[in-house]
This record gives sequence, C-alpha cells and structure tokens, in this order.
Amino acid sequence: MSLQQDTDAEVATPDGKDAIEVVQHVPRPISEVWARLTQKEGIEAFLGEGAMLGAKGDPWHAADGTCGVTRSYHPEQQVRVSWHADADAPATLVDLQMQPEGDGTLLTLRHEHLDESADREALRSRWDAALDRLTRV
Repeated sequence: MSLQQDTDAEVATPDGKDAIEVVQHVPRPISEVWARLTQKEGIEAFLGEGAMLGAKGDPWHAADGTCGVTRSYHPEQQVRVSWHADADAPATLVDLQMQPEGDGTLLTLRHEHLDESADREALRSRWDAALDRLTRV
C-alpha cells in the first residue's frame, strides 16, 4: 500500500514548548486503522516491540527502552501517551489523532514538550516510520 505524507512541520505548542507534527493520509477506512492500532502488532508498530497500551494511567514499555503512560484512548479518534526516550529521559507527550477523510483516514501525530536537546529530525523519522508500519497491510 502506498502512503502519502502530507505535511511534516515543526510547530510551537500554546505554552511555548516545541513540538513536531507528522501528518499522513492513509487510503484505508478509519475502522481498519483503529482495528490495527488496537492489536498487538499495531501497538508495537506504533510504540515499539513489546509495548502494550492499557487503560488511562497504565504504563507501557518497549524493548528499545522507550516507555510512558497511557494518557487517553478514544476509539477511532485518538491515542495519547507520555513518552520517554529512555528511563532517565524527561517526559514528552505523543498525541495521535485520526479522522475520516474521503475514503481514507487522516493521521496527525504531534510530539510535544520537546526540550532544546531533542533531535527533531530523528523524531520525525521515527514517527513517520511508525505510522507507515501501523498502516501497512
């Protein structure tokens, strides 16, 4: 399946902290994208091998050392997690929004609260690849 990345921009959050945003249009219905995200393979495609999403407040851990807590989970709309690059890294916030667009789904991933030392290009690449894996058939 071919995916189109519509935009990829660095933006400032309302409180002045830096964020990156990755947007992709996926030529699959939102119900299929959500179903994939809620399965083990989809969660791991999104957050990393070993990651499992739980209820609000539940921790998650991936084999690459990234970790966080599920912050919110709204079927066919949004998943928000805190995200640490490793156990000692400061918390950031990853928000994945989805909405129907035509016959497909618009995915908007926003990674917020990045400090000056964050490698924004590496994070853009990470999340762009994660969305590709998540929506791959």
